Formats: sequence, structure tokens, C-alpha cells
Amino acid sequence: MNKTTSALWGALTSLKLTITCLAALMVLVVACTLAQVKLGTWGAVEIYMRSWLVWTDLPGTRLRLPVFPGGALVGLVLLVNLIVAQGRRLELSWRKSGLWISHAGLVLLVAGEFISGMYQQESQLAVEEGQTVNFVEAPRDMELAVIDTTDPAYDDVYSIPATALARHGRIAVPETPLELNVKAFHRNARLANRAPQDPPALATQGVGANVTFQPLPPVSRDEEVNQTVAVVEPVVAGRSQGTWLVSNALGAPQGFEAGGRRYQLELRHRREYLPYAVTLKDFSHDVYAGTTIPKNFSSLVRITNPSRGEARDVLIYMNQPLRYAGKAFYQSSFGKNDTLSILQVVENPGWLLPYVSCVLVMLGLGIHFGITLRRSMRRRAATAATAEA
Repeated sequence: MNKTTSALWGALTSLKLTITCLAALMVLVVACTLAQVKLGTWGAVEIYMRSWLVWTDLPGTRLRLPVFPGGALVGLVLLVNLIVAQGRRLELSWRKSGLWISHAGLVLLVAGEFISGMYQQESQLAVEEGQTVNFVEAPRDMELAVIDTTDPAYDDVYSIPATALARHGRIAVPETPLELNVKAFHRNARLANRAPQDPPALATQGVGANVTFQPLPPVSRDEEVNQTVAVVEPVVAGRSQGTWLVSNALGAPQGFEAGGRRYQLELRHRREYLPYAVTLKDFSHDVYAGTTIPKNFSSLVRITNPSRGEARDVLIYMNQPLRYAGKAFYQSSFGKNDTLSILQVVENPGWLLPYVSCVLVMLGLGIHFGITLRRSMRRRAATAATAEA
């Protein structure tokens, strides 16, 4: 190795680098925890823990400067450090097997966070008592649903993600003669009834013709929801069907007829339809006697999956989720005088990795301690035998 390569190799395998990464992670955890007061859990985690760099705005300008490495960068450096150091410093022998296993557990722990950050999907399932639902909704992602309601027996739903709306321009709706001309899109806005002094409305059809909106910065707190607005013009065979303002704040879809078909437009939280249905049979909300402090939330649900010929009741309560078909359903919240249950739905392909890594670390430390203890006892026995001789 030349000097540069040797220096780089030494830096990557350095214990000082390991300690520096761990210290940086501690700083990020503290900063992320404090930032949750202002940004909410999701916003703070995205900014501090799942970013490559932590940025700050330069006062009085539009410039942003990196001020600290983000959790993704620190985790990647720590992951490389653990792998390289393990291969270089640990000898491949039985007496070091415990350390090999412990290091493998640490590597798996860091790798698991990368997998969770890239592939974990969170959504919600809101269901009232007696209601059956076969979809979950992403609370931070929006979609424009184009619904063909011509057939009274069923609806054909076509989804256009908010990312496509944000690019403006024309969007062809698959399997329909419709084409949407997106004239405006805002992730968050304040809506109000139109006043006489307001400028002319962009929308010419539906309730949007009587509504005005003012763009706002997107929200980040957990309890806040963006009021997303889009102004779209459906076109069929080159003929405009008017201009419509759609928003999740309007609460109801708006409809029109074109080409002998009936359509509805609805801007809503992005939905994922499930191959099974969830029915809420009963929701319980218990509090401590004489107080309003929550003691327990629980939802008795019925899972119906025709593809598996399955229909069974499951009780979901705090710290006891339902894991089904790759998703975990947690009791999250409630509403409507305890008749509405809100379940947090998490799909994380790496959810087992932290448990496996902890088991490996504990097993490795136990093996290493056992081997060290055995060697120490042998030395003491040999010393005692020598002294007696």
C-alpha cells in the first residue's frame, strides 16, 4: 500500500472513528428529540436522522448551509467502519468468535435502519363501528382520484399521484378518454369563500368557482394536515369539460359527464387497496378511575380474506399489534365519541432485523465472556498447580 491508501485504510478501521460516529449519533438523537416539539416526529426524523446532511437557512437570504452530518451519512460511515475493522482487526479463530458475532449484530442493526428508511411505508386505517374498510391511507401523500361511476354496480378508480400534479402540464388518465390539464398545484393552502373584491377564479365549474385559496408552506407537525389544492381541466376528444378546483379540504367529490360516461374528481390521501377487508366490531376506550387519563384503547376487528378463505376476529390494543400479510396494525387514535378507531399501519420488510441484531450482540458477548472466563480459570488452575509443585 502507498501512504495515502494506508492512511485511508487506517482511518476507516480506527476506533476513534467508531467513537466519533457514536458521539455524532448521540448529538443527532438529542437534536431530533428537541426538534419534535416544533417539527413533529416525522419531520424531525426526516431532517436529522434520515438525511445525509443537516441544513440550516442563512438568515436574510435564501441560502441553505450544511451544519452537521445527517443520520444517514453517519450511519453509512459507521457501517463501513464496523465491516472493515472487523475484517482487519479480528483474527479468524474460535476464541474471537464471540466478537465476530457481536460485530455482525452491530452491522445488522445499522443496515436494518437503512432498510427501514428506504422501504418502510406508514399509513392509517380509519374505521367506524360496524363499518368495513378494504384500504389504508397515507396521511402525508395525496392523490387525485378520477372515479368512473357510470356502472351502478361498481366504480372504476384511476389514481394520479401528487408528484405528477406538481409537474403541471397534461396528464393522460389510463384506460379512459380523459386528459387532465393541470393549471395549478399547491401542497398546502388556505381556502376561503370568494369575496366580491377577489380576482377572477381559476375554476369555472363546481364549488371551486366560489372558493379562493392562498398558498402556504407545507406543514410538518404530526397533528397537522396539508390542505392540498389543484386546479385541473378535464379534456375529452379535444373538448374542455371546464376547469375544476379540487382539494382534500372540500370533503366531497365533484362530478361531470363526458363521452357518455359519468366521472368524479376527488383530491384525497393516497390509498392502497387491500386484498382483504377489516370490520370494526367494537372499540373500547378505558380511563383510570376518577380521571380522563387513558388506560387502554382496544379494537375488536374481523379480518375477512376471501383468497385465503379466512374470517376471524382479532383484538388490537396498545403494545399488541396485529401482524397480517406483511403489515403491522397498531392502535393509534380514536374519535367520534369512541365509535371511530384509527389504526397506524406499518409495512417494514426489515422489522425483524433489530431483534435479530440484539440477539446476536447478546449471544456474541455471552460467548466471548464464557471463553474469556474459561481461559482465566485455566490460567488460575495452572498457576495453582505450579505453586503446589
